[in-house]
Amino acid sequence: MSELMKKILIHIYKYGPDNPWYMARRLLGESGWAPKYKEEEIEEACKKLEEMGYLIRFNGALKKSVTSSVKPWLKVKAKELDHKPKGIYYDLSKEGKKLASQLYKEYKKRSEGE
Repeated sequence: MSELMKKILIHIYKYGPDNPWYMARRLLGESGWAPKYKEEEIEEACKKLEEMGYLIRFNGALKKSVTSSVKPWLKVKAKELDHKPKGIYYDLSKEGKKLASQLYKEYKKRSEGE
């Protein structure tokens, strides 16, 4: 499994369902409007994770609130518009949650060790 796939699983585990466009810009809490990753790479990794049974895909609006790991103004904007931007969102499957939990613990240990 690639490092990017692991980051995606950890990101969704920590921040909740997200879509590739947003993840390209804020994976694991990184901020900035310019993407840190190519959206196509994130999308491809998500599709592979879905094929492996770790992610579940949602089409359309997901709930009525934005899950923003970095930009609180997205939540304000969502309240004003009273919807979550449409698109493809990915969430963890049961197997994905197990794996992501393990990866998150390892990630946290590495972060604290630095």
